[in-house]
Amino acid sequence: MLLREVQISRKIFIEFGVQDYRESNTRFLLVNNNWSGLIIDGSQANIAYVKNDPIYWQHNIKAECAFITRENVNDLFSRNGIVGEIGILSVDIDGNDYWVWQSIDVVRPAIVVIEYNARFGPTDSVTVPYDPSFVREKAHHSCIYYGASLTALYALARAKGYALVGCNSAGNNAFFVQDELLPQTFRALLPAEAYVPNQFREARDRDGTLAYLSREAEAQLLHSLPLVHIDR
Repeated sequence: MLLREVQISRKIFIEFGVQDYRESNTRFLLVNNNWSGLIIDGSQANIAYVKNDPIYWQHNIKAECAFITRENVNDLFSRNGIVGEIGILSVDIDGNDYWVWQSIDVVRPAIVVIEYNARFGPTDSVTVPYDPSFVREKAHHSCIYYGASLTALYALARAKGYALVGCNSAGNNAFFVQDELLPQTFRALLPAEAYVPNQFREARDRDGTLAYLSREAEAQLLHSLPLVHIDR
C-alpha cells in the first residue's frame, strides 16, 4: 500500500538484522519488483546461507556480515556504494535501533521501517542505553529488554523529517515516510493513534523457559531496568 502511493526515486533498499533473509521486509521487492539492495547480519552462518541461496545470483543484492553500531553504520553503507536517496531502510537489530537510526546520515530513505518495543507502551519515550556490544539475550535473561518505544522513535523521526503512518498488526514494526513524500491519501499519526500492542509473548525465566508474562508484568520488569528518556 505504501509503495503504491509514495514516490520512490531509487528502488534501492537497505535492511539489517535479516538473519538468513527467508523472512524479511524487503525480499518480496527484490524477487518480484526487481529492487536492488544491501542486507547485513551479524552472523556469518546467516550470510553464508544467503550467498548460497539462488536469490543471490538471480537478483542484484549484496550481503555483508557485520555487527552494526552507530560508529560503523555509515561506513558500511558507503563502502557498499549506497549513499543518498534510497527507497527503504529497514532496521531490526533488537537493541540499539534508536541509536543506530539517529546516527545514519549517508542515506536518506523515502520509507523507514523500524522495530519498536511495544512493551514500553504508547506514551513513554524511552530506549535502552547505548552499548556498542548490546545483545539482548545477554542484556537481561528475559530477552524483552531491548530497543525503543514507539514514542521515542517518533521523536527521532520528527527530528529527521519523517511522519509516522502506522504500525503492523503484530505490534513490532513502525512505518515512517519522509515529510515531503507523504501522500495525500495518508495522514501523519501521533504515537497514541498508531500504537499496536505486541501480539506475541517471548519473555523468559532465568532458566530460559518461556514465562508467558502479562503485559503489565512485562512493563513493570522493563521499567525496573536502566532506560534513557528521550525528549519528545
